[in-house]
Amino acid sequence: MEFSSVTEVAFFSASILSLVLTIAFIYQASKKRMLWVMALAALGHTCWLLTTATQNWLSQDGLSLLLLVESAHYILWLIAINLTTEKICVKRLPKSFKLGIYAVCAVGFGAALFHYKTGTMAAFEQKIIIWQGIAFSVLNLLSLEQLYRNNAQYRFYKLLCLALSIIFVFDAYLFTQHLVFSKLDSDLWQARAAVSMAASLLLVLGVAIMAQPSQQAAKLTFSRPVIFYTTSLTLAGALLTTLSIGGYYVQLYGGDWGTVIYTLLSFSGLFFIGFVFSSSKLRKNLSVTINKHLFSYKYDYRNEWLKFINQLSQPTSPADTTSRVISVACDLFDCDGGALWLKRSKVLVPVRQIHTQFDISEAFEPETSPFCEGLRNEWIFTPNSPSHDLNHNNQDLPPWMANNADAWLVFPLLTEQDLVGFMVLTSNKEHMPISWEDLDLAKTIGRQIASYIARHEQAELLAESRQFDAFNKLSAFVMHDLKNLIAQQSLVVKNAEKHKDNPAFIEDAIQTIKNSVDRMNNLLRKLQRSENEDEEIKTLNLKDVFIETIKRCQKRQPAPTLVPFNEDIKVKADFDSLVMVFTHIIHNAQDATSNHGFVDISTNLDANTVTVIIEDNGSGMSTEFIHTKLFKPFETTKSGQGMGVGVYQAREYIQSINGNIKVESSLGEGSTFILTFPALASAF
Repeated sequence: MEFSSVTEVAFFSASILSLVLTIAFIYQASKKRMLWVMALAALGHTCWLLTTATQNWLSQDGLSLLLLVESAHYILWLIAINLTTEKICVKRLPKSFKLGIYAVCAVGFGAALFHYKTGTMAAFEQKIIIWQGIAFSVLNLLSLEQLYRNNAQYRFYKLLCLALSIIFVFDAYLFTQHLVFSKLDSDLWQARAAVSMAASLLLVLGVAIMAQPSQQAAKLTFSRPVIFYTTSLTLAGALLTTLSIGGYYVQLYGGDWGTVIYTLLSFSGLFFIGFVFSSSKLRKNLSVTINKHLFSYKYDYRNEWLKFINQLSQPTSPADTTSRVISVACDLFDCDGGALWLKRSKVLVPVRQIHTQFDISEAFEPETSPFCEGLRNEWIFTPNSPSHDLNHNNQDLPPWMANNADAWLVFPLLTEQDLVGFMVLTSNKEHMPISWEDLDLAKTIGRQIASYIARHEQAELLAESRQFDAFNKLSAFVMHDLKNLIAQQSLVVKNAEKHKDNPAFIEDAIQTIKNSVDRMNNLLRKLQRSENEDEEIKTLNLKDVFIETIKRCQKRQPAPTLVPFNEDIKVKADFDSLVMVFTHIIHNAQDATSNHGFVDISTNLDANTVTVIIEDNGSGMSTEFIHTKLFKPFETTKSGQGMGVGVYQAREYIQSINGNIKVESSLGEGSTFILTFPALASAF
């Protein structure tokens, strides 16, 4: 078989890239990161490519030499793969498998060497090369499968298996095609060189960025973006485009362009390799890209996130909130302990630490410091990391952090662009190095923890606000009752000078003062009652409630009129509270009605429900006011003369005894308050 000049250039170009791979393997072997036999196999691969390119110059009997170098090339890879599997994999290869591999290697190489020296099988050389290529390709694929399946730590060897499998799968396909014609086609062999160039380039990149064990999962997978962009449609389009361009150049220029193409591929590969080795940033970015898209993640993000949210959503007291977030973060990263800083005014202060040895009581950090500025930019700090890629921002760490030799990870707690605080975690239990997955996860949970803390702090502020609101409402109700009492006392004082010698006035004044004292004592009793203590509920005769109500309202005009009703109606309520309800409504009716108007009180009993109707012909209210403002505290139509809590207080109490208040009113015509609540009994 005579090789064309294009084929020779193709294999020579591939040998250059393979030589770079060999040098990289030798360097890694000297650092004890891989076995020397792997570097020897790479050297044998280089010699095979170079010999294939120059066999017409080296020997008159080219096929004999080709058979020998083909055998050596396959055997070296086979031995290197199996020895590497024995070295780095936990599961050992079966003894029968290893003995079978070594026996085939010895027989194959011995036969090829014997033929090269004696030429006894010259008539069957091409067939032997074809069958040998198929057999050794299959054996290498079987060995690669064992290395791939049993390697759980070294991600580089996953790429090695991927690259070498491309070579051997193509060889198996190529020799199977040649088997049909029982002879070798030199032009078809050019593709072997291109495949070898691609595999060498991939392996060199793997050596540059991920030759060391990663202590992470070495399961090879493909990310969703990679799968999405490598659909059958994309592959079909790329294939058709390549074939069209290739056919155009072959038709237009002939085969000589193949030499140019392979030369360009060779120098492009060398240039790219040199660029990768000279740029640490590019190696870092390539490492992250390959790990993201070709390997399974360190964390099962779905399970971790569900567990994280479930732990944060558990009921907890406000005092235990900070302990909860530290414990959850430690559990996620498998750390022993951590500490939490939160923003207070313009300073980040330590609020809690769990299972840490260092003192954080004086570790305050101004929000304008370079450290906080870095946190605001979502920087992750690794105080004691030996990796230059991770510790390049450590110069901004505060001085007190330098005294903490156990700090492992420092990440911010951000809500949008607001820095809520930051967390420091101690070294994890497995002492695993920090990876890009740890950094991404820290950023994500930092934002979630910040939202969790902010929500709890807002809930505490809301609770305090509600307490103040309740206090203010209580004060307003007390002031409302005091205002009525003061009005009674003021009337006594106003008339005292004029009627002080009148015994009837003195008796009425004493009665008024006694009534005020009773009401004030009742008010104090209600204020001193605990939250869980019920009001003093008694069975009341509704008639007695109306008598007391009219007595309190009779000094105002127009005087209320009680329409006759069944006097045996009984209800269950607090006497003073029910009197207060009717008094508030009647007072409001009197204030809205002229002295010549009326305020009528009527009662109706239907089954076990009593209806009390308080009607006046005063100024009335608008429909909008009734719907939007009437029952809201501090809303009134009295223009500075009232506080607007009477009707609100009345409705709250009526509803507390399972009743309701309905209002009907028209401007200029008057208002009607309809109160319904349960009755205990009725007489007929």
